[in-house]
Amino acid sequence: MKIGEVAVRAGVSADALRFYEEKGLIKPQRSANGYRHYPQETLQLVGYIKLAQQLGFSLKEIGENLPLLWNREQVSSDLLARLFAEKIALLDERIGQMYALRNLLAERAGQVCPLLGADVP
Repeated sequence: MKIGEVAVRAGVSADALRFYEEKGLIKPQRSANGYRHYPQETLQLVGYIKLAQQLGFSLKEIGENLPLLWNREQVSSDLLARLFAEKIALLDERIGQMYALRNLLAERAGQVCPLLGADVP
């Protein structure tokens, strides 16, 4: 399939496909005239990339885990559970940081001079 067909069928832009290629996530074959030709499984791979991004994984993380996850015979629920648990722990940490920031802002908002951190008469 050419890049335009993959883009339409996968629901991404051709630029996104080129970016995924630049990051090493997908690998098209090149014809003599330089056109990209993608195998059929690229559609499934792009679907995986999109889903992983929706679940909060960065393209770097996707690239690191792609070899482990793409081989269906070697994918284990334990591996996926570990990856998801690590992501949940990171999100919990970020949520805690955001709550702390929110509380600090709420505390400062009630002060006469919020930037100095003290009530100035």
